[in-house]
Amino acid sequence: MNNVRTVSDTKRTFYNLHTRPINTIYRRVVEELMVEMHLLSVNVDFSYNPIYALGVVTTFDRFMQGYQPEQDLASIFNAMIQAVEQDPQRYRQDAARLQAVAHSLPVKDLIAWLSQTTQFYQDADLQTQLQAIAQNPHFKYSRLFAIGLFSLLELADAEFVKDDQQRNEALKAIAQGLHLSEDKITKDLELYRSNLDKMAQALIVMADMLAADRKKRDQRQQQSTAPVAPPSNE
Repeated sequence: MNNVRTVSDTKRTFYNLHTRPINTIYRRVVEELMVEMHLLSVNVDFSYNPIYALGVVTTFDRFMQGYQPEQDLASIFNAMIQAVEQDPQRYRQDAARLQAVAHSLPVKDLIAWLSQTTQFYQDADLQTQLQAIAQNPHFKYSRLFAIGLFSLLELADAEFVKDDQQRNEALKAIAQGLHLSEDKITKDLELYRSNLDKMAQALIVMADMLAADRKKRDQRQQQSTAPVAPPSNE
């Protein structure tokens, strides 16, 4: 009998690997990302690819910005990937490889490559993987894969993706070239960008609350250490 790992198994593994507490606002980010990865990992049609890895790395890095203590980030990331029985180093290396590709190509060339209208001869492995995705009718699309695609465009030209028409045309071409649902990609990326904005706002609120709390503590400390005036003789 083949026992499929449960979400509880994955979470238990994570908290056994990373034993330090996680700040409340970030715990939900980590657990939701880990559950999403778990559900994909137990899907028979799912297969790992570098674009998915870039999506995972980008999501983690963007949503964990500002985390303290910063030195815990590597431990959290490694434990999260290991909890779904994957290799954290592989994710980081593949993400870095794709980031280098995105920085090296004009955005139009990157779109042409991703939409399979031109070949990318600098990296035969990536070219082969993209072709495999386009030719696989059972390819398991995911939100994290869409985020990987978006990250490539953003790294190639941050201003380009801010233009709604340009971004949507690029995503349409890529979806058609890889035989994926344009509608799903667009909706998933709209939600991703919206959640990034919400997270940024939450971090501002949290920073303001911490600053106000620190100010009150300082005031109380100043009051407690202030010299007491001698009693009046009048």
